[in-house]
Amino acid sequence: MARCCGSKDGQAVRETVRRGYARIAERGGSCCGPKRQSSCCGSSRPDRLARRLGYSEGELAALPEGANLGLSCGNPAALAALRPGEVVLDLGSGGGFDVFVAAQQVGKKGRVIGVDMTPEMVGKARRNAAAFAERTGLANVEFRLGEIEHLPVADASVDAVISNCVINLSPDKPQVWREVARVLRPGGRAAVSDLALVRPLPAAVRESAAALVGCVAGAALVTETEKMARAAGLVEIELDPRPGHVEAMFPESAGLHRRTLKHLPKGRKLSDYVVSLYVSARKPR
Repeated sequence: MARCCGSKDGQAVRETVRRGYARIAERGGSCCGPKRQSSCCGSSRPDRLARRLGYSEGELAALPEGANLGLSCGNPAALAALRPGEVVLDLGSGGGFDVFVAAQQVGKKGRVIGVDMTPEMVGKARRNAAAFAERTGLANVEFRLGEIEHLPVADASVDAVISNCVINLSPDKPQVWREVARVLRPGGRAAVSDLALVRPLPAAVRESAAALVGCVAGAALVTETEKMARAAGLVEIELDPRPGHVEAMFPESAGLHRRTLKHLPKGRKLSDYVVSLYVSARKPR
Protein backbone atom coordinates (compact mmCIF):
# COMPACT_ATOMS: atom_id res chain seq x y z
CA MET A 1 0.00 0.00 0.00
CA ALA A 2 1.28 3.44 -0.86
CA ARG A 3 1.90 5.33 2.36
CA CYS A 4 2.45 9.03 2.63
CA CYS A 5 4.16 9.77 5.85
CA GLY A 6 6.70 7.21 6.97
CA SER A 7 5.72 5.39 10.18
CA LYS A 8 2.52 7.33 10.86
CA ASP A 9 -0.64 5.23 10.71
CA GLY A 10 -3.44 6.15 8.36
CA GLN A 11 -5.70 7.76 10.93
CA ALA A 12 -2.88 9.98 12.21
CA VAL A 13 -2.22 11.13 8.65
CA ARG A 14 -5.91 11.92 8.13
CA GLU A 15 -6.05 13.95 11.33
CA THR A 16 -2.94 15.90 10.36
CA VAL A 17 -4.46 16.74 6.99
CA ARG A 18 -7.88 17.47 8.47
CA ARG A 19 -6.46 19.96 10.98
CA GLY A 20 -4.31 21.65 8.33
CA TYR A 21 -7.16 22.11 5.89
CA ALA A 22 -9.57 23.21 8.61
CA ARG A 23 -7.15 26.08 9.27
CA ILE A 24 -7.09 26.90 5.56
CA ALA A 25 -10.90 26.98 5.45
CA GLU A 26 -11.10 29.24 8.50
CA ARG A 27 -8.41 31.65 7.30
CA GLY A 28 -9.60 31.74 3.74
CA GLY A 29 -6.09 31.47 2.34
CA SER A 30 -2.83 29.63 2.80
CA CYS A 31 -2.00 26.92 5.29
CA CYS A 32 0.96 28.92 6.52
CA GLY A 33 -0.68 32.13 7.62
CA PRO A 34 -3.10 34.86 6.71
CA LYS A 35 -4.30 35.47 3.20
CA ARG A 36 -1.70 36.75 0.73
CA GLN A 37 1.25 35.31 2.63
CA SER A 38 3.45 32.97 0.65
CA SER A 39 1.57 29.70 0.80
CA CYS A 40 3.04 26.28 1.51
CA CYS A 41 0.12 24.68 -0.30
CA GLY A 42 0.01 26.68 -3.47
CA SER A 43 -0.04 30.25 -4.59
CA SER A 44 -0.65 33.35 -2.50
CA ARG A 45 -2.26 34.69 -5.69
CA PRO A 46 -4.85 32.02 -6.47
CA ASP A 47 -6.28 33.61 -9.63
CA ARG A 48 -2.81 34.01 -11.14
CA LEU A 49 -2.05 30.34 -10.47
CA ALA A 50 -5.42 29.28 -11.90
CA ARG A 51 -4.76 31.17 -15.12
CA ARG A 52 -1.36 29.49 -15.45
CA LEU A 53 -3.10 26.13 -15.04
CA GLY A 54 -5.48 26.89 -17.89
CA TYR A 55 -8.67 28.11 -16.20
CA SER A 56 -10.47 30.71 -18.30
CA GLU A 57 -11.38 34.23 -17.25
CA GLY A 58 -15.05 33.35 -17.63
CA GLU A 59 -14.79 30.36 -15.32
CA LEU A 60 -12.96 32.39 -12.69
CA ALA A 61 -15.40 35.32 -12.94
CA ALA A 62 -18.33 33.06 -12.01
CA LEU A 63 -16.70 31.79 -8.81
CA PRO A 64 -17.91 32.96 -5.41
CA GLU A 65 -15.37 34.96 -3.44
CA GLY A 66 -13.11 32.62 -1.47
CA ALA A 67 -13.84 29.48 -3.52
CA ASN A 68 -10.37 29.53 -5.08
CA LEU A 69 -7.94 28.86 -2.23
CA GLY A 70 -4.89 28.51 -4.46
CA LEU A 71 -4.57 24.76 -3.82
CA SER A 72 -4.69 23.54 -7.43
CA CYS A 73 -1.92 21.66 -9.22
CA GLY A 74 -3.79 21.27 -12.49
CA ASN A 75 -7.10 21.61 -14.30
CA PRO A 76 -8.94 18.28 -14.09
CA ALA A 77 -12.27 19.55 -15.44
CA ALA A 78 -10.56 20.51 -18.70
CA LEU A 79 -8.79 17.14 -18.82
CA ALA A 80 -12.15 15.37 -18.39
CA ALA A 81 -13.69 17.25 -21.35
CA LEU A 82 -16.99 17.49 -19.47
CA ARG A 83 -20.21 17.61 -21.46
CA PRO A 84 -23.63 19.12 -20.73
CA GLY A 85 -25.91 16.86 -18.70
CA GLU A 86 -23.17 14.74 -17.11
CA VAL A 87 -22.91 13.78 -13.44
CA VAL A 88 -19.48 14.65 -12.04
CA LEU A 89 -17.81 13.82 -8.72
CA ASP A 90 -14.96 15.93 -7.29
CA LEU A 91 -12.73 14.21 -4.72
CA GLY A 92 -11.53 16.56 -2.00
CA SER A 93 -13.65 19.48 -3.13
CA GLY A 94 -12.41 22.02 -0.57
CA GLY A 95 -14.14 25.39 -0.96
CA GLY A 96 -15.81 24.21 -4.17
CA PHE A 97 -13.45 25.64 -6.79
CA ASP A 98 -13.49 22.75 -9.28
CA VAL A 99 -17.11 21.87 -8.49
CA PHE A 100 -18.20 25.34 -9.59
CA VAL A 101 -16.00 25.19 -12.70
CA ALA A 102 -17.45 21.77 -13.61
CA ALA A 103 -20.99 22.98 -12.90
CA GLN A 104 -20.63 25.62 -15.60
CA GLN A 105 -19.55 22.95 -18.08
CA VAL A 106 -22.31 20.37 -17.38
CA GLY A 107 -25.02 23.04 -17.23
CA LYS A 108 -28.50 22.97 -15.72
CA LYS A 109 -29.20 19.40 -16.77
CA GLY A 110 -25.94 18.16 -15.23
CA ARG A 111 -24.93 17.70 -11.61
CA VAL A 112 -21.68 18.01 -9.68
CA ILE A 113 -21.04 16.42 -6.28
CA GLY A 114 -18.13 17.49 -4.09
CA VAL A 115 -16.83 15.26 -1.28
CA ASP A 116 -14.48 16.50 1.43
CA MET A 117 -13.53 15.07 4.82
CA THR A 118 -13.10 18.45 6.54
CA PRO A 119 -16.34 19.83 8.03
CA GLU A 120 -15.04 23.38 7.83
CA MET A 121 -14.41 23.00 4.10
CA VAL A 122 -17.84 21.47 3.47
CA GLY A 123 -19.48 24.32 5.37
CA LYS A 124 -17.50 26.88 3.38
CA ALA A 125 -18.40 25.19 0.09
CA ARG A 126 -22.11 25.08 0.93
CA ARG A 127 -22.09 28.78 1.72
CA ASN A 128 -20.27 29.40 -1.56
CA ALA A 129 -22.92 27.34 -3.40
CA ALA A 130 -25.60 29.87 -2.50
CA ALA A 131 -23.49 32.71 -3.89
CA PHE A 132 -22.71 30.66 -7.00
CA ALA A 133 -26.41 30.01 -7.66
CA GLU A 134 -27.21 33.68 -7.28
CA ARG A 135 -24.39 34.67 -9.62
CA THR A 136 -24.95 32.07 -12.35
CA GLY A 137 -28.51 30.82 -11.97
CA LEU A 138 -27.14 27.27 -11.58
CA ALA A 139 -28.35 25.12 -8.69
CA ASN A 140 -26.66 21.93 -9.83
CA VAL A 141 -24.06 21.36 -7.08
CA GLU A 142 -24.01 19.63 -3.72
CA PHE A 143 -21.33 18.96 -1.10
CA ARG A 144 -21.06 15.84 1.05
CA LEU A 145 -18.90 15.17 4.09
CA GLY A 146 -16.87 12.00 3.65
CA GLU A 147 -13.48 10.43 3.08
CA ILE A 148 -12.28 9.77 -0.44
CA GLU A 149 -11.33 6.23 0.62
CA HIS A 150 -15.02 5.60 1.46
CA LEU A 151 -17.06 7.79 -0.86
CA PRO A 152 -20.67 8.57 0.10
CA VAL A 153 -21.71 7.93 -3.50
CA ALA A 154 -23.61 5.02 -5.07
CA ASP A 155 -22.02 2.40 -7.31
CA ALA A 156 -21.85 3.20 -11.04
CA SER A 157 -23.60 6.56 -10.61
CA VAL A 158 -21.25 9.18 -12.11
CA ASP A 159 -19.97 9.89 -15.60
CA ALA A 160 -16.69 11.49 -14.55
CA VAL A 161 -14.53 11.67 -11.43
CA ILE A 162 -12.21 14.65 -11.10
CA SER A 163 -9.71 15.51 -8.38
CA ASN A 164 -7.21 18.32 -7.96
CA CYS A 165 -4.14 17.83 -5.77
CA VAL A 166 -5.90 15.63 -3.20
CA ILE A 167 -5.18 11.91 -3.70
CA ASN A 168 -1.55 12.49 -2.69
CA LEU A 169 -2.83 13.31 0.81
CA SER A 170 -4.50 9.92 1.29
CA PRO A 171 -2.76 7.26 3.42
CA ASP A 172 -4.47 4.55 1.32
CA LYS A 173 -4.20 5.59 -2.30
CA PRO A 174 -5.02 2.14 -3.79
CA GLN A 175 -8.36 2.28 -1.96
CA VAL A 176 -9.06 5.71 -3.43
CA TRP A 177 -8.53 4.37 -6.94
CA ARG A 178 -10.80 1.39 -6.17
CA GLU A 179 -13.48 3.83 -5.06
CA VAL A 180 -13.05 5.83 -8.26
CA ALA A 181 -13.66 2.66 -10.27
CA ARG A 182 -16.65 1.70 -8.10
CA VAL A 183 -18.60 4.94 -8.52
CA LEU A 184 -17.93 5.36 -12.26
CA ARG A 185 -20.51 4.13 -14.71
CA PRO A 186 -19.25 1.67 -17.34
CA GLY A 187 -17.36 3.78 -19.84
CA GLY A 188 -17.03 6.61 -17.32
CA ARG A 189 -13.75 8.40 -16.99
CA ALA A 190 -11.37 9.72 -14.34
CA ALA A 191 -9.43 12.95 -14.77
CA VAL A 192 -6.99 13.72 -11.98
CA SER A 193 -4.30 16.30 -11.45
CA ASP A 194 -2.09 15.31 -8.54
CA LEU A 195 1.41 15.72 -7.22
CA ALA A 196 3.66 12.77 -7.94
CA LEU A 197 7.31 11.89 -7.47
CA VAL A 198 9.82 11.20 -10.21
CA ARG A 199 12.29 10.10 -7.50
CA PRO A 200 11.88 9.42 -3.75
CA LEU A 201 12.04 12.36 -1.36
CA PRO A 202 14.56 12.43 1.51
CA ALA A 203 13.20 10.96 4.75
CA ALA A 204 13.22 14.34 6.53
CA VAL A 205 10.81 15.76 3.97
CA ARG A 206 8.53 12.71 4.08
CA GLU A 207 8.19 13.01 7.86
CA SER A 208 7.30 16.72 7.83
CA ALA A 209 3.69 17.52 8.76
CA ALA A 210 3.96 20.87 6.95
CA ALA A 211 5.12 19.10 3.80
CA LEU A 212 2.27 16.61 4.16
CA VAL A 213 -0.40 19.30 4.34
CA GLY A 214 1.39 21.06 1.49
CA CYS A 215 0.84 17.92 -0.61
CA VAL A 216 4.49 17.00 -1.13
CA ALA A 217 5.33 14.34 1.47
CA GLY A 218 2.31 12.23 0.54
CA ALA A 219 3.00 12.05 -3.18
CA ALA A 220 3.46 8.61 -4.77
CA LEU A 221 5.88 7.78 -7.54
CA VAL A 222 4.55 8.30 -11.07
CA THR A 223 4.98 4.58 -11.78
CA GLU A 224 3.05 3.66 -8.62
CA THR A 225 0.16 5.89 -9.63
CA GLU A 226 -0.26 4.03 -12.91
CA LYS A 227 -0.10 0.66 -11.14
CA MET A 228 -2.77 1.70 -8.62
CA ALA A 229 -5.17 2.90 -11.31
CA ARG A 230 -4.65 -0.25 -13.34
CA ALA A 231 -5.06 -2.53 -10.31
CA ALA A 232 -8.39 -0.82 -9.59
CA GLY A 233 -9.62 -2.00 -12.98
CA LEU A 234 -9.26 1.21 -14.97
CA VAL A 235 -8.02 1.15 -18.55
CA GLU A 236 -6.73 3.58 -21.19
CA ILE A 237 -4.51 5.15 -18.55
CA GLU A 238 -2.52 8.15 -19.73
CA LEU A 239 0.05 10.04 -17.63
CA ASP A 240 1.26 13.57 -18.38
CA PRO A 241 3.92 14.92 -15.94
CA ARG A 242 4.16 18.72 -15.76
CA PRO A 243 7.08 19.95 -13.59
CA GLY A 244 6.38 23.58 -14.54
CA HIS A 245 3.13 23.48 -12.57
CA VAL A 246 5.08 22.67 -9.39
CA GLU A 247 7.30 25.71 -9.88
CA ALA A 248 4.15 27.84 -10.24
CA MET A 249 2.60 26.32 -7.12
CA PHE A 250 5.65 26.51 -4.89
CA PRO A 251 7.70 29.60 -5.72
CA GLU A 252 11.08 29.91 -4.05
CA SER A 253 9.61 32.45 -1.60
CA ALA A 254 7.06 29.93 -0.29
CA GLY A 255 7.58 28.62 3.22
CA LEU A 256 7.35 24.95 2.25
CA HIS A 257 9.81 25.40 -0.61
CA ARG A 258 12.40 27.04 1.66
CA ARG A 259 12.06 24.34 4.34
CA THR A 260 12.16 21.53 1.80
CA LEU A 261 15.30 22.82 0.10
CA LYS A 262 17.20 22.39 3.38
CA HIS A 263 16.71 18.63 3.11
CA LEU A 264 17.52 18.24 -0.59
CA PRO A 265 20.99 17.56 -2.03
CA LYS A 266 22.89 20.69 -2.99
CA GLY A 267 21.87 22.00 -6.39
CA ARG A 268 18.52 20.18 -6.40
CA LYS A 269 15.15 21.93 -6.48
CA LEU A 270 11.67 20.74 -5.58
CA SER A 271 10.62 20.16 -9.18
CA ASP A 272 13.53 17.71 -9.58
CA TYR A 273 11.55 15.41 -7.30
CA VAL A 274 7.89 16.44 -7.62
CA VAL A 275 5.73 17.00 -10.70
CA SER A 276 2.11 17.81 -11.30
CA LEU A 277 0.81 14.62 -12.87
CA TYR A 278 -2.26 14.63 -15.10
CA VAL A 279 -3.90 11.18 -15.04
CA SER A 280 -6.73 10.20 -17.35
CA ALA A 281 -8.36 6.76 -17.30
CA ARG A 282 -11.60 5.02 -18.13
CA LYS A 283 -13.76 2.30 -16.60
CA PRO A 284 -14.33 -0.56 -19.07
CA ARG A 285 -17.76 -0.74 -20.69
